[in-house]
Amino acid sequence: MSPAKPQSRSCCLSPGTFKALFLFFASLCAWYSGYLLAELIPEVPLSSAVYSIRSIGEKPVIKAPAPKRQKCDHWTPCPLNAYAYRLLSGGGRDKYAKICFEDELLIGEKTGNVARGINIAIVNYVTGKVINTQFFDMYEGDNSGPMTKFIQSAPQKSLVFMVTHDDGSTRLKDDAKNAIEALGSKEIRNMKFRSSWVFLAAKGFELPADIEREKINHSDNKKNRYSGWPAEIQIEGCIPREPS
Repeated sequence: MSPAKPQSRSCCLSPGTFKALFLFFASLCAWYSGYLLAELIPEVPLSSAVYSIRSIGEKPVIKAPAPKRQKCDHWTPCPLNAYAYRLLSGGGRDKYAKICFEDELLIGEKTGNVARGINIAIVNYVTGKVINTQFFDMYEGDNSGPMTKFIQSAPQKSLVFMVTHDDGSTRLKDDAKNAIEALGSKEIRNMKFRSSWVFLAAKGFELPADIEREKINHSDNKKNRYSGWPAEIQIEGCIPREPS
């Protein structure tokens, strides 16, 4: 009787071993792929990447250009043959009056020539150049007479701009009221304590009828924006130049 043959070992891997090798090989491939991807893609913040993904397919947003600043902060430009002006009364104790003409601040806090009372600027209508500026305190001192002389000294073909800051009426006398009324003011005799008032006048020529020339706002304790003061008021527009 011949001896029994020894059993030979199987040359094939068991299912468990094969699965383990497959998982190891797959993990190795995944790591290497991730390494290559990291090397190829530039570094960007995660938030930027997320925003880029979300923005795919969105319509591009077209931003309108910022509006161009106009003379004296007008919303629309004046014609080439016209002067731009803007008059702003004072508001409260600390908001000073302003007179702007052709984008030049004639009277204001930045120019250091504005004060309590009535502030006046005189401009040559033909050349557009400022002739003189001055302020007159109408709460203390006798300044009504000097202001009258200043107004009357304006030469022919002058633009006269007037704005109040704080009070412009307490010591305003009839001589000054007459001089301002002669320039076309309809409100000068209606001025009250701390009334906000702005006025544009022409001496020696006529302004177009449609130009805004005057505005007034009285103090009213029920409506005052500031404690004891009414709100500031303004007028602005375009003055046609003299035909050449």
